[in-house]
Amino acid sequence: MKKDKKKNNKSGKIILIVLWSMFAVGVICGFGIFYGISHEWFGDMPTFEELENPSTNLASEIISADGKVLGTYYIENRSNINYSELSPHLVNALLAIEDIRFYEHSGIDQRALIRVVAGIMTGNDKGGGSTLTQQLAKNLFPRGENLSTIQLVIRKFQEWVTATKLEYNYSKDEIIAMYLNTVFFGHNAYGIKKASETFFNLEPKDLNIEQAALMAGVVNAPSRFSPIRNPERALQRRNLVISQMATYGFITQEECDSISQIPIDMSKFGVLDHNTGQATYLREYLRQALTDWAKENTKPDGTPYNIYKDGLKIYTTIDSRMQKYAEEAVREHLALDLQPAFNRHWKGYTNAPFSLEKDEIKDLMEISMKRSERYRKMKKEGIDIDSIRKNFNTPTKMTIFSWDGPIDTVMTPMDSMRYFKSFLQSSLMSVESHTGHVKAYVGGIDYRFFKYDHVTQARRQVGSTFKPFLYSLAMQEGEYTPCTTVPNISYSIEMPDGKFWEPRDAGKTKLGEEVTLKWALAHSNNRISTFLMKQFGPEAVIQMARRMGVTSPIESVPSICLGVCDISLYEMVGAMNTFANKGVYIKPFFITKIEDKNGNVIEYFDTEQVEAMDNVTAYKMIELMKGVVQSGTGVRLKYKYGLRNPIAGKTGTTQNQSDGWFMGITPDLTTGVWTGAEDRAVHFRTIGLGQGSNMALPIWALYMQKVYADSTLNISKGDFEKPLSDVALEFDCELYEQEQSQKNQAIEEEEEF
Repeated sequence: MKKDKKKNNKSGKIILIVLWSMFAVGVICGFGIFYGISHEWFGDMPTFEELENPSTNLASEIISADGKVLGTYYIENRSNINYSELSPHLVNALLAIEDIRFYEHSGIDQRALIRVVAGIMTGNDKGGGSTLTQQLAKNLFPRGENLSTIQLVIRKFQEWVTATKLEYNYSKDEIIAMYLNTVFFGHNAYGIKKASETFFNLEPKDLNIEQAALMAGVVNAPSRFSPIRNPERALQRRNLVISQMATYGFITQEECDSISQIPIDMSKFGVLDHNTGQATYLREYLRQALTDWAKENTKPDGTPYNIYKDGLKIYTTIDSRMQKYAEEAVREHLALDLQPAFNRHWKGYTNAPFSLEKDEIKDLMEISMKRSERYRKMKKEGIDIDSIRKNFNTPTKMTIFSWDGPIDTVMTPMDSMRYFKSFLQSSLMSVESHTGHVKAYVGGIDYRFFKYDHVTQARRQVGSTFKPFLYSLAMQEGEYTPCTTVPNISYSIEMPDGKFWEPRDAGKTKLGEEVTLKWALAHSNNRISTFLMKQFGPEAVIQMARRMGVTSPIESVPSICLGVCDISLYEMVGAMNTFANKGVYIKPFFITKIEDKNGNVIEYFDTEQVEAMDNVTAYKMIELMKGVVQSGTGVRLKYKYGLRNPIAGKTGTTQNQSDGWFMGITPDLTTGVWTGAEDRAVHFRTIGLGQGSNMALPIWALYMQKVYADSTLNISKGDFEKPLSDVALEFDCELYEQEQSQKNQAIEEEEEF
């Protein structure tokens, strides 16, 4: 018995020695591995500089003048925030579910490691041992794929070393913020800022307890706990987090019980992408411009900037409120009024919506097919034309646009093209008069379905909105004033080939009478425009348009006075703004400055300015264009929309009513609107419905109604500032005529003597 006892004691001592030896060897090996990893024996480790500036992909943000994020450019939709921008509920929820001892350990939690080891040995797993700092290290410096067991162990030790370095270089609060900035939450949302916007349309600081608990719970398995894909699982996970918050004293048990009963509200959920949100057309325009800018500008390390990865802050001139009003105005007029009227107008016509013959429509659709992305892809794959045509006439599943929202349907690609061509498009650009800052930019009706930008990409016939260039030339020369009278008769201009050009004018009002230039512009009279063109010639008018910022090609022919040339809305708004800016053309621009991810200004932007005319001429034109609104083609602004403050404007309608324009000028804003279809063969058959005052003017009116109603914008309803010289008589034509009559009488009396 004693022998057995001695034998057992000896065996126990041996086992103890072996265990302690193994422990010592383990400790020595551990220290050895740590030492080796620290000295990069097993591969490169992040440097201090890399820890200071981790290489996560940061989305570049497009920021409005009033501080709202309009959109982002990204590979990963991620934006960083500071700890002060986090909800305390979010921090508490994260600690409760992921690392309750976070503020007690130094990156590695020994207690948690012992728990993990014990769990492995006993088969009673009680959770992982990774701290938030370790998870951050893994997020910042991700593991490679297909690692062996040995490589995985080494990588784990590397993460521990990195975690220790992170703890040394950053405060605990900074580590929490960095962790939440690097986490993927699913649904294309990287980092808590974008996740909060995607899930709840909130900033992280505004998350309440149940929202914070959901966010903290999702990070463990974004797909498994997605409140969209798996709402029941998400609810269970959220409530587990809430329960843990009560366990650790962040909330009371009563609060836990009450909040756990609240259903998950995802009514504000919306995936952020390049096709949705505000100012989509402008964002695409800026994306192309900024891509070119990035190629020409380098970071301190000599590499070019990347708008998708470098977390740039792009500060724009756009006002998010005015942008909202502009988009609403386009939608309200087209969805509720103009498009339904257009559909009724063409109902029952077999050629709808084209004003073409059957063969012409067939040719147009063939051209449209060959311009499509589907055709280009199939052609590139070597598919023959007959097979392509067959494909375009085979029904397929697709999503199509409607004003009530996207529709999933089955339709042939050819029919879908014809369907999309039936929609009227519109564009709007609004510029701050004295700065050139673009405040609102609408390039089309829905960027998801219609990518073509009708502000900067499209050039369309401008119609009578071109006439102010001609009248400006007349006012500048001094011989003419707004009250100068001209016989309202037909005029002809001899062409180089000996033929005569004589435009028709549908208007019969005051035909054969003497009319003032103010009246002629107000009623968009073509006869008087022909008279002025005959006096000055096309080249002089073109040069005036050039000084006012028009760069599009303009053919030197008399008919330009009627607006037969194609010009972009961007150019037209900039040009018309010259009148509001006292004769100085200021090139409209969109970006004020760009900052790097650390808030350092990389570049400031300004605009180009050039004196196009003197301020008296500019003011004369303002008064002339006031007549358009007071008694001319823009008069419905007063009687239908109640806009009775001083407004200068000009309507425009092109051949066959393919384009409707309205340019409206107030002391603070110059805004232009174009409306038409993508194909010029799609239009109203009658000018009553197809004129600019019906197609474009209402959008301008709705936009300005909203702008004026928003007192925070401080947009003036006052009058335009007069030049120092006294030109008042030149606009009161009755008084002006009396004055001229008195002068003529005085001259006659002097001649008698």
